[in-house]
Amino acid sequence: MKKEVLLSAALISHLLFGIAQAEDDTRQLVELPEMMQQHMMSNMRDHLVAINEILANMANDELDKAAEIAESRLGMSSLESHGASHMAKFMPEGMRHAGTSMHKAASRFAIKAQEGEALPAYKALSEVTAACVACHAGYRIR
Repeated sequence: MKKEVLLSAALISHLLFGIAQAEDDTRQLVELPEMMQQHMMSNMRDHLVAINEILANMANDELDKAAEIAESRLGMSSLESHGASHMAKFMPEGMRHAGTSMHKAASRFAIKAQEGEALPAYKALSEVTAACVACHAGYRIR
């Protein structure tokens, strides 16, 4: 019983601390129409799934498959399927720049992966995730 009370108290403290952190969030708030917000969140979730699939293929030494996923789902070739031109007008310049950097980095990764050497490909993939990290560190949506 005592253990359950301590666990509950820890959980409540964690939740309250999380709420306090959200209120102190200093990232720039980007307000989007509800439909655009859901679209952007869906795109970002797919980006994360794509990165996971890329890593799985790289771990299996299937760099060509990793390259195809990167270009078709994250690279410059993916912009139309993501509705990027419709989304861009709602984003601050820095957010647009971070997104464009990510898409360009994904296309560069695809080229490196097609060359067949894992280490340079991993380095190029880190540029993709660095763009994601930069955007998420600077912006939040609502």
